[in-house]
Amino acid sequence: MKPGNQDSFNCLKEISVNGKNYFFYSLKEAEKNGLGGINKLPKSIKVLLENLLRYEDNVTVNKEQILAIKEWLNSKKSKTEIAYRPARVLLQDYTGIPAVADLAAMRDTVKEKNKDPNTINPLSSVDLVIDHSVQVDKFATKNSLKENVDIEFDRNFERYSFLKWGQQAFNNFRIVPPGTGICHQVNLEYLSKVVWNEKFKDKEYLFPDTLVGTDSHTTMVNGLSVLGWGVGGIEAEAGMLGQPISMLIPEVVGFEMKNKLPEGTTATDLVLTVVKMLRDKGVVGKFVEFYGEGLKNLTLADRATIANMAPEYGATCGFFPIDEETLKYLEFSGRSKENIQIVEKYAKEQNLWASEDVVFTDTLFLDMSTVVPTISGPKRPQDKVLLTEASKNFIRVFEDVCKKN
Repeated sequence: MKPGNQDSFNCLKEISVNGKNYFFYSLKEAEKNGLGGINKLPKSIKVLLENLLRYEDNVTVNKEQILAIKEWLNSKKSKTEIAYRPARVLLQDYTGIPAVADLAAMRDTVKEKNKDPNTINPLSSVDLVIDHSVQVDKFATKNSLKENVDIEFDRNFERYSFLKWGQQAFNNFRIVPPGTGICHQVNLEYLSKVVWNEKFKDKEYLFPDTLVGTDSHTTMVNGLSVLGWGVGGIEAEAGMLGQPISMLIPEVVGFEMKNKLPEGTTATDLVLTVVKMLRDKGVVGKFVEFYGEGLKNLTLADRATIANMAPEYGATCGFFPIDEETLKYLEFSGRSKENIQIVEKYAKEQNLWASEDVVFTDTLFLDMSTVVPTISGPKRPQDKVLLTEASKNFIRVFEDVCKKN
């Protein structure tokens, strides 16, 4: 991370966590110094705003882009393009390996021009998870996992030799080996910090954990309050090399949740209901942000299930703000005590903690106590049928088939 050289809103401040000082771009200070009202922004938009404040350089990010987010509050939408730099990039093997090959080719070209090839490095943190191309040859035995991993390394020896070289040659680049898990789950359980910390010129900075990934279901991590979505390989490579993503400030649909699921219903029943509601609403190209007193009754697994389905309901992402459940999951999944304390203090200081005093472009409401067991398909999750009405639907379909025959 290389912060911008401008601070138009005089918001670079220090925060102390467990006796250690960190620098951060304070949204509270920015509000006092010219960005009045931003306290009511959706939490996901605040993440974008912090990103602009941190990278303001009057070249790629200027004061006008930052003021446009303040103006968003007036119309709840914007035609202003911003330059957004995610903290990290998540790659899966089908798209990640060609990206590493491109970096290697760049190094060759630089060397041919008698320049230092080591100047070609990812500037953002990059994790490449090997999962999509892994085959299952052995199953139903206690040694299946180990045997499959061994076969995978033997079968693709050249690939892993190349990747091992890449991990040693490039900065900010890690390989997650086959057998560890699906990239979205690995991201959720191991890689995400919720609040990132990074050193630049002897100063350690705190900022929201954000990412783009080369898989549409990168959105799963929004269940852990990490803003992220899927992109193509070229966009991911650009992000690796420190290039900003050009995007319009999005509309944000607030999805209020109340009460809790009744006995016998599952997160799948809930997500099918949510998908149907959001597809009917029309959220393509928009952020969805969940809020309300019902969030406390959703486990992190439930949230991740809903966030994972963003491609199915058409939104860029389905974001859950930081709350006690976030902290509980970080502890459960073995994150350090220091990391958890940083997340809590930073989120509360920046007003990124879950609350209901938020302005949205539009809103939806769901009383979760009304959700009933649901089936869907056979092809599309939005084609849902309440289990209580399944027999009626079966009879209707059977009658239609009989008429055709």
